[in-house]
Amino acid sequence: MTTLIRLEILRTLRNRRYLLFTIAYPALMYVFFIHAYGGTDLAGGLPVKTYFMVSMATFGAVGAVLTGSAQRISLERKSGWVRQLRLTALPGRAYTVGKIAASAVTTLPAILVVFAVGAAQGVSLDPAQWIGLALALWLGSFVFAALGVALGYAAAPDSVQTIVMITYMVMALFGGTWFPVSGSLERFARFDPVYLYNRLAAFTRPGHGLDTVAVAGLAAFLAVFVVAAATLYRRDTRQA
Repeated sequence: MTTLIRLEILRTLRNRRYLLFTIAYPALMYVFFIHAYGGTDLAGGLPVKTYFMVSMATFGAVGAVLTGSAQRISLERKSGWVRQLRLTALPGRAYTVGKIAASAVTTLPAILVVFAVGAAQGVSLDPAQWIGLALALWLGSFVFAALGVALGYAAAPDSVQTIVMITYMVMALFGGTWFPVSGSLERFARFDPVYLYNRLAAFTRPGHGLDTVAVAGLAAFLAVFVVAAATLYRRDTRQA
């Protein structure tokens, strides 16, 4: 399984589209947003530069795992590569877990590059907060890695890109990626995993700790997406 994970990571990091849309694009959007909100001190209870640093880091991380793993799995199914792997000694569970793990590892560059730009733009956090925030966002990305695997088995190769992009943009829109969510919209946003993902940064506010409600919500989504991925994998196996 470790060989599979290593190959998946190397293949992703060599993908120019990945480098452009999940690393460079969120960093550029971060600079755009902080200048667009230049006259505002706070956004969502956080300094504007900190808020959009987190939202663009999560935007890149979610994009890395959704667009990468879902499309790749769907194409591998079409080409017969997944069927060939089933003929090897690699258990199906190991294949699914390996896909999730490899996808989650590729989120680190997306997070760290935006953090580097944020630091250059004046975001001020103490070392423990920087490390804790990076770790929280990385661990949170496993939720979307599992979703990406599930979508890869659920969608046909000719429709997977459209399904992934709609899912990605709807979650980002109502998850506080582009603007702070408040009021009546926030009541619905609490059922959006991206909103909960962005809430992991709440502990950086003075006097606030880790949002345990967001952590519990993400854990529930992770369980649902893992079960969905495993179920869809077994269904695909029976149909093969």
